[in-house]
Amino acid sequence: MVSDHIVSSYDDELRYIERRISEMGGQAERMVEQSVTAMMRSDWSLAQTVVADDILLDAAQRELDERAVMTIAKRQPLAQDLREIVGAIRISNDLERIGDLAKNIAKRVIAVHDHSQPIQLVRGIEHLSDLALGQLKDVLDAYGTRDIKRAEAVRSEDANIDAMYTSIFRELLTYMMEDPRNITACTHLLFSAKNIERIGDHATNIAETIYYIKTGEQFDMERPKGDDTALIGERPAAGDHVAGLEG
Repeated sequence: MVSDHIVSSYDDELRYIERRISEMGGQAERMVEQSVTAMMRSDWSLAQTVVADDILLDAAQRELDERAVMTIAKRQPLAQDLREIVGAIRISNDLERIGDLAKNIAKRVIAVHDHSQPIQLVRGIEHLSDLALGQLKDVLDAYGTRDIKRAEAVRSEDANIDAMYTSIFRELLTYMMEDPRNITACTHLLFSAKNIERIGDHATNIAETIYYIKTGEQFDMERPKGDDTALIGERPAAGDHVAGLEG
């Protein structure tokens, strides 16, 4: 009877950790959505909500890490269970960083409010955020079902986000060079775009953690990358605009 109670209590602890990851994931998703919406609409109040919510996500991450470490110390799990707990710690750290990136975007709402923003660039960043949010939602679903095929698909999609970010980076440079009055707004948009690209990277980290939880192994190849901003040294040719931004 005591043994059954111990096993049941241990299962409850594992389920609690998994549930908290799910809750943190939902909060991180919401913060990203709200931060981009705040930027699109110049909504200061919504931006402040995102900044305040980051404190809650930070607290949730600390609480989960402490709970996970306590479970390891008390239960001394092996194999799959240990990977589940270690993986949850990794994922909680990635979700906390996603919250930080959403907060950083929100903080730029006030900065860009008084500057005109080229509508096609704003739409481009909105599209980039749609890609990153889709990736985040897919990887959280993959975690809930421990679906490594879906996790692998998320990982492979990261190159699309990188490529989109590179296009936006090039376009922003063009606007800044064409008119110095665009520099302030475009600089803030550039940092926001980079934050969104980093959100995609953290979603990919989560995908790799899911693979580790399920298989006990690491991915055996370098993740695909499409960020070529380091290679951009010249003004793009006329007509070389961000795909999907026109119209």
